[in-house]
Amino acid sequence: MSAVANPATVGECLRVGAGFSQGDRNWIAEQFATLDARLAGFHADATELEVSVKDREARGQKVTLECWIAGRQKIVTTSGEEDLHAALNDVRDDLRRRLNDAKTRQEPRHNKHLRDVPQPQADIDESETPAPRADADTA
Repeated sequence: MSAVANPATVGECLRVGAGFSQGDRNWIAEQFATLDARLAGFHADATELEVSVKDREARGQKVTLECWIAGRQKIVTTSGEEDLHAALNDVRDDLRRRLNDAKTRQEPRHNKHLRDVPQPQADIDESETPAPRADADTA
């Protein structure tokens, strides 16, 4: 894997959207710090994260975490957990899982499980195919 000159971190890439204030940003960045290792494979200037909450601290609150990485599809994770801390952890863990899934889909050659699966042979060895019988009657 090639090293990225300016690796993405939550601290650099996180924006707070609706329902959060700039004062909440540091607290949220601390909650999402475990994403740094996963984001480090991407360039900071090509990566964005935005977290927002609808109906904060209400019974039907919904936390949304969006992730944009250049050259990849946008990833959106949501949580309906009533506890804000639990909802943030939920969207963080879901994003980590989706980033891992996307990496596996894009680069299966680095996935040991996929390498161990036998690949179907496209070429048929001619020495194994029976030759037409010379003594066969033709009609």
